[in-house]
Amino acid sequence: MKSLDEAPGSETSGGNNWEGENQSDTSHIKSLLLADPWKPCRRSRVFVKDWLLKLRCCLGTVCRIEWYGYAALGILTAILSFLMDLSVTKLLRAHQWLYMKLEGNSLLQFFCWTLYPTCLCAVASLFSSNICPFSTGSGIPEVRTMVTGIEMPHYLSLTNMFTKFLGLICTLAAGSTVFLGKVGPFVHLSTMVGGYLSNLCTLIQANKEEKAAGEMLVVAAAVGVASCFGAPISGVLFSVEVMSSHFALKNYCPCFFSAACGALTFRLFSVWSGDGETLQGLFKTNFPAALPFFPLEILLFALLGLLCGAVSRCYLFCHRWILQFTKTNPVLIKMLTTEKGLYSGMVAFLLASLTFPHSAGQYMASKYTMKQLLTSLLDSRQWLSQSHNASVQLEPEPLLEWSSSGSPIYLSLAVFLLMKLWMLVLACTLPLPAGYFMPVFIYGAAFGRLLGEGVAYMSSTGVNSDQQWASINPGGYALAGAAALSGAVTHTLSPALLALELTGQFSHAVPVLLATLLANALARSGHLPSFYDALSISKRLPHLPSLMKACPRLPSTPVGEVLGAKLVQLQKAAGPVEVQQAVNTSTEIQIPVVDSHESQILLGFILRSELLMFLRHCKTETVEKHLHEVCCIHPTSVLLSPHSTVHEAYSILSLVGAQTLFVTDRGRLVGLITWPEMKRILEDLAKEI
Repeated sequence: MKSLDEAPGSETSGGNNWEGENQSDTSHIKSLLLADPWKPCRRSRVFVKDWLLKLRCCLGTVCRIEWYGYAALGILTAILSFLMDLSVTKLLRAHQWLYMKLEGNSLLQFFCWTLYPTCLCAVASLFSSNICPFSTGSGIPEVRTMVTGIEMPHYLSLTNMFTKFLGLICTLAAGSTVFLGKVGPFVHLSTMVGGYLSNLCTLIQANKEEKAAGEMLVVAAAVGVASCFGAPISGVLFSVEVMSSHFALKNYCPCFFSAACGALTFRLFSVWSGDGETLQGLFKTNFPAALPFFPLEILLFALLGLLCGAVSRCYLFCHRWILQFTKTNPVLIKMLTTEKGLYSGMVAFLLASLTFPHSAGQYMASKYTMKQLLTSLLDSRQWLSQSHNASVQLEPEPLLEWSSSGSPIYLSLAVFLLMKLWMLVLACTLPLPAGYFMPVFIYGAAFGRLLGEGVAYMSSTGVNSDQQWASINPGGYALAGAAALSGAVTHTLSPALLALELTGQFSHAVPVLLATLLANALARSGHLPSFYDALSISKRLPHLPSLMKACPRLPSTPVGEVLGAKLVQLQKAAGPVEVQQAVNTSTEIQIPVVDSHESQILLGFILRSELLMFLRHCKTETVEKHLHEVCCIHPTSVLLSPHSTVHEAYSILSLVGAQTLFVTDRGRLVGLITWPEMKRILEDLAKEI
């Protein structure tokens, strides 16, 4: 019994072993297929599987099968992203075409402007809630929970992927009226693709060793961001900051490799579709390269960071309040339970009515799409000087919608900031697939643009006698404001790098990073939960880092107080009958072995596969043997005390993966903790919040 002598989790190495296993697999498959006369096309199936095994052998000589999975993950995710953008663009153009055709009839234009996004949001909500209720929302809180090791298979199902993809297209096609984004749901879509590719790689690889369940999910999170924006580096940093409480270095190279494949594929599709001439940033900017900013402007960028931190605290407070309000208000509870389509339609109609271009929408550049809004805000020219001197407006498009009402630029930006703040908070309650990162990113760009235009105005009116200040770039402030506010809301620094990768303006790396750091410092003061933490707390997900923000004393709960009562164990002198009963009643991979049921002294554990081999061995032997005479009892590497805290157990599980943690009191076994058990513990503790 060779497998009983090997250490658990050991890997087979060497090319000869690989080839030997392939030959044995091929001969085994041939014998099985040819032995079943009722199966159709037996010889054809044998031929196909034989060539597939040979192909696996050839691919395996170059690199491990997982690396092909990483490349496929990046390419497939980028294709989904491109198809989604293409579909959304077609739907937005259809809405704009219909609206322009009705020019001259304000009433019909109003119905066109409001009913189009209303119907799309209602369809997205009804489709998502009826086909797969798990497809609504961002998906990032659930992915964060799964990455830690807790299994939530319904969030990775094929039905969920199909529903979320189509529902997100409808949400994005509603445009800037609803003011929702793509990033969060697309990261969730990427993890679904990664989950299926991980299962495929496990099936076709030669050696069947156990793989970490969250490894491909961590890589997929990075690919999701990279495929949305063509930004591989910030995608990896996003995966490190947002997804993983303990980031393993073994995931570092796979993340970069897969993210690079996704970003390259996404940008190539953009070039082939005619959106770009070469592989460049997603948002074109023309910041001055000779002198991007003056040294004294660093103080203004620092001020911008502090202001963005204050705005983020206000936004997060409103977001937490609306989440609590929807959980306690009877009317909203009923509507969000039974009338999701009606609620989404009503909210979308309200938001569309407020953004109608012939009313308040003329002060918010409501005709612009999300991409056009960000592109216009990143314009390096001073809008005030252009509005006073029309002869120098060589390209008036960025300014056109912001000054369509004839009012000052400051008024349009101020109305945009005041209105979009509460409108975005209200849109977060919609029960449909939606992302919330990009709206905050654009809102921060508008806030930075307002400050930049104010600085440019003060310098042009003679507040500063130095004439060189007349060349201040307001677009740089918009870039820093976008990174600072989105970073403060999510409690991350990756938006700073994302802003630079999106625009290619690495000349502003220092002020952007400074503003993001200061905004994060102010937003994190007081240990308040981030945007994603608030969603996890509201949904009561078993994600301990988020629950700690709501109840700091929760992680210090002793493990002994929350352990389950039922425990399957074996004594070292167990016979076939006891082993068979343990196999039938337990689903754990590692079964604890004690000296005797009376003493309960823990000796180690035995793998479930070894117990099955022990039972087969006992059937072939005439003399009954005991467990310790045939199987090797593996020693435990980590033991917990009943006085150990839930946070300590959670951290150890995150580091060691799917390994079982045994809890002993002075050597006596009192319980065990696995990820399913940890999920139950956290769900019970979350009910007390």
